Amino acid sequence: MIYIIATLSIKPGTFDQVMALATPCIEATRKEDGCLSYDLHRSVNDENTLVFVERWRDMDAIKAHFVEPHLVAWRDGAEGLIADKKIEIITPEDVKVL
Repeated sequence: MIYIIATLSIKPGTFDQVMALATPCIEATRKEDGCLSYDLHRSVNDENTLVFVERWRDMDAIKAHFVEPHLVAWRDGAEGLIADKKIEIITPEDVKVL
């Protein structure tokens, strides 16, 4: 099993726009083969910090996810709304921070 923790700092005042883009992506991703769970959380300490917590069967499922049309639409649409991001990939063998 592989975990992805994606921490996003969104620009102030963009939460509704971000959620409008993220919601269809979340719904479609949960139906993908190899997706074990895919959740979005908002920080209780900073309203502009969002965290995706994802569990995937294997790296092949993640690679397929990265080219899915709903993820591409989310990534392209949210580009101007995100101030900063950190993506951590946690595998049984290694932890990678992008």
